[in-house]
Amino acid sequence: MASFKKTNIKVFTKAGPELTPDNIYWKKFSAPVLVKEFGPIDYIDFSPAEPYHFAVTCSVRVQVYNPITKLVTKNLSRFKESAYGGSFRKDGKLLCAGGEEASIKLFDVSSRSLLRLFNGHKAPIHRTLFTADGIHIISFSDDKTTALWDIPSEKQILSFDEHNDYIRAGAVSPVSPDIFASGSYDRTVNLYDTRTNKKIFTVNHDSPVESVLFLPSGGIVLSAGGTEIKVWDTLTGGKLLARMSNHHKTITCMTIASNGQKILSGSLDRHVKVYDIGTYKSVHTLDYPNSVLSLGISKNDETIVAGMVDGLISIRRREDDSKDEKIKREKTSFRYAIDKLHSRSIDVLVREENKQIMGKYDTCLRKFQYSKALDEVMRPYVMNKQPQVTVSLLLELIRRQGLRQALAGRDNKSLVNILKFLIRHIGSIRFGRVILHVTNVLMDIYEDHLEELSSEPRTMFNHLSKKLEEEEELILTLTELQGPLQMILSAAETLVSSTIDPPNLEPSSAAQKNLVLSIA
Repeated sequence: MASFKKTNIKVFTKAGPELTPDNIYWKKFSAPVLVKEFGPIDYIDFSPAEPYHFAVTCSVRVQVYNPITKLVTKNLSRFKESAYGGSFRKDGKLLCAGGEEASIKLFDVSSRSLLRLFNGHKAPIHRTLFTADGIHIISFSDDKTTALWDIPSEKQILSFDEHNDYIRAGAVSPVSPDIFASGSYDRTVNLYDTRTNKKIFTVNHDSPVESVLFLPSGGIVLSAGGTEIKVWDTLTGGKLLARMSNHHKTITCMTIASNGQKILSGSLDRHVKVYDIGTYKSVHTLDYPNSVLSLGISKNDETIVAGMVDGLISIRRREDDSKDEKIKREKTSFRYAIDKLHSRSIDVLVREENKQIMGKYDTCLRKFQYSKALDEVMRPYVMNKQPQVTVSLLLELIRRQGLRQALAGRDNKSLVNILKFLIRHIGSIRFGRVILHVTNVLMDIYEDHLEELSSEPRTMFNHLSKKLEEEEELILTLTELQGPLQMILSAAETLVSSTIDPPNLEPSSAAQKNLVLSIA
């Protein structure tokens, strides 16, 4: 006797993003470790030297974290008011930071002692950076000026007053100690040369600039503001090379990753986007629980840290692939080794029977109880969480020609559940064809008995009618749109083909020449 075959449940998988090598690479980070600080995280900077500690500027201090233990190793708290923009020198031994006190403070990271104090600005300093040679500091202040400071003499060398609003972003050239850029809320980005004490050029970003970044080559500058990142060529006087607009809220920070091959940008939309430098296209997205204000990544992409507006610091470490490649060797005792080396003969082979586990709806189908089977799949926890099970059973009832029997003779409550399911999924691409057939059968059964039903089923029938009218109008609109789209596509194909294969108009005979002349 043939065994009963279970209902074939069609699994409709959602179309996810294409799995690329970049997606695989950036998904290898472990689950984030969240650390709570007091106040928004203004700035994050990784030390360029091992062991690659990172500095978090928040509230009235700059804290240096160990990326492995996620604990604070140094606490630089020589600030009376808020600190801003704490950044390391390239050797990782010194750290400079600005703040609300309108002064720049230089710290020795190992001893936490304050080495230098630079005064001269008249407003808060939001960004401070070391030059490429490590003997100068460049500051960007709300007094609309940028300044160059000499570390040994503790004096201001140069000052540029080229902006009309707060300067909240800046970057130094990675290849030249004399070139740096500033971004302001006046929507402009300026490039300076300290050797000539002049501004090289100005470009308009069209939005208040929140972050400026040099690529490792030093010839390209990126500016972030609003929802766009713009790429400028410094060698051609500020020519716009590309635009990247993958965020839907203000971009707050940028950084370089993968040894200069990738760009990371954080935004208030709670996302961090990863861009490929070769194409300037987004290749991956990292999600965060709140708006991202600051971002940092260590050398070789081992640790990525993001600071958020609510004071949370998200620390993600790259998982070690070598752990997965290690083979666990089983320890064998030589005393009982003979039992493991020789295989024992098998006298009797006992076949294991796999019992078929059926759902309640399959049990009802086996007994030809179609109405009860439909009731089982119309339960809220089934039709809300697993609508594919309900649709598969409806398909089975159609195949068995038992759909009319299952739908007939329904009470008001069960009929309302069926109508709710039909209204919810009649416009679905996955289930639309089956749902429309079930709707036609249901209308054939109850159209002559609508007056006998209570008010709630009749109301649901009216909702179903309106839903069908909406779907009909949508189909008509899409059909009308299909005609112009086909004309545009055919015209584009004709233009492309004519561009690729131009017609040969060189006549080979006198008759052909006359024909061409008459056409012209």
